Amino acid sequence: MKKLLILVLISFTQSVFSQREIRRAPEPQKDLNGNIIPPNEIDIYNPVGIDVKPEFPGGTQKFHQFIDENYKKPNKKPTPQGKVFATFIIEINGSLSDIKILRDIGYGTGEELVRVLKLSPKWKPGKLNHKEVRTLYSLVFPVQQ
Repeated sequence: MKKLLILVLISFTQSVFSQREIRRAPEPQKDLNGNIIPPNEIDIYNPVGIDVKPEFPGGTQKFHQFIDENYKKPNKKPTPQGKVFATFIIEINGSLSDIKILRDIGYGTGEELVRVLKLSPKWKPGKLNHKEVRTLYSLVFPVQQ
């Protein structure tokens, strides 16, 4: 009888204190300018799986030229050298959001790359099935003397 009572008590306690999934409405996503992105346009696509890849105005060469012209190298001794890895999302309207530095070499190089990317003009967004979609973009930026 004691065993049965203990088993019922354990079952009751487990059901009362078990974790229940509480579904909340997702927080609205915002781009860098604070504009709310509509919920049906929240999916983020990899450039490999879409029909038309996003493009900087003028192409990849202009993008690298834009970064080189606007990036200010730190005046630290010894001069830092290496690569800064970053990702960002190209929104449907062409703006950049969710800029993240994945690997930084220090000396403020990552923060400077974020600053430059925020200055970027609007991109041509990627397309999937003739519809503009949000696209994840990865960047490897070499920091040299």
